[in-house]
Amino acid sequence: MRDGDVRRMLAGLLDDSHVLSFEQLPEVVARHAAAAGFTDVLIYLGDLQRDVLRLATGHGLDAAGETEGHQRQLLVEGTVAGRAYQYGSITGAADSTEGAHKWWIPLLDGTERLGVLHLGTTTDDEDVRQAMLSLASLVAMMVVSTGDTSDSYARLARIRPMNVAAEMQWQLMAPRTYVDGRVAIAAVMEPAYEVSGDAYDYATAGDVVHLSLFDAMGHDTAAGLTANLAVGACRNRRRQGTGLADLGDAIEQVLLEQFKTERWVTGVLADLDTRTGMLSWTNRGHLPPVVIRAGRWTTLLDCPPAHPMGSDFGLPTVVCREQLQPGDRLVLYSDGIVEARNTRGEEFGETAFRDFLARHHFDALPVAETLRRLMRSLLALHDGKLQDDATILLCEWLGPTTRSTAAAAPIAGVPRPAG
Repeated sequence: MRDGDVRRMLAGLLDDSHVLSFEQLPEVVARHAAAAGFTDVLIYLGDLQRDVLRLATGHGLDAAGETEGHQRQLLVEGTVAGRAYQYGSITGAADSTEGAHKWWIPLLDGTERLGVLHLGTTTDDEDVRQAMLSLASLVAMMVVSTGDTSDSYARLARIRPMNVAAEMQWQLMAPRTYVDGRVAIAAVMEPAYEVSGDAYDYATAGDVVHLSLFDAMGHDTAAGLTANLAVGACRNRRRQGTGLADLGDAIEQVLLEQFKTERWVTGVLADLDTRTGMLSWTNRGHLPPVVIRAGRWTTLLDCPPAHPMGSDFGLPTVVCREQLQPGDRLVLYSDGIVEARNTRGEEFGETAFRDFLARHHFDALPVAETLRRLMRSLLALHDGKLQDDATILLCEWLGPTTRSTAAAAPIAGVPRPAG
């Protein structure tokens, strides 16, 4: 594989990307990749719950059957493609043709997992692997740029209908994965197609990372509207310079103006100083955060709670602080994680929740994959059907010194070429 061919492939894709639709993406990528020597080019994208990978064909949405010998839908669990997706690594598959190689490469929007790219090559060396990674990175950016305005992409990512409240929530949420060398953040929300009253948010401002999680009363479209308003008010007031001590009251004022005291939201609002590891947070009638340390123990962070935002009870807000250690994982979660019971009267429970997080702390999995597996366990307990929203926001502080991209990559699940 010649460097000039790879450069022309990437340059050609960049040129075409400016006037490209999502439906055109598979054909355009395959054409430019073929010019550089890649064969059998296929784009598989993850569904909303990250359980299956679905083939982007550029036409039709039927996930059954095969297209030219390729399945249109692959399970994340138990497949070679799924392993590449779960672990964020280039994964090879055996090929019956002598001298041929088949590869699965993760597609990442930053560190948000989009799916996997399938490629065939005639050789396997460092230059080929680097070219595959460069192509996958560019394809991922093209998926995002074309998919944000594409109903076809939205339909491909859904395996069943979504209600209006969930439609609003998913449009509002920040990406489910973020890593920048100081922190690794991952989030998950279920039931994915019916979630309404839960919401999470995070953002960076200099050395400070803001984290928040909200749980609105009810489980209907009105709950979704309340959660949307709470997140919007939180972002608006933060960006106007409102400090953590006053942020909850500022959100409450917006809720009261709209709903009086008929709708309220519990939540945790937190700021992490990434230079020092000092965590500051307030509790507005919500479950206390959890800290996981060294994979050996977990602890609840107690803080005197103020009243839920929107209830106007007048309780004082207390800002509490905790010194984190490098590698600590902070977990914010809603009551649907630990309190919901299945038809047999069983609940996941706080103890099982904390034990699961501690056990998987050292599994060498990206933070997003840890949460995906946790949610699969919770759904299995409830026979695949949750009666309440269940949301988790996890933030790992990597330490006071910003890690290099290479050092942070395993935590994010970012693939690296061998060598």
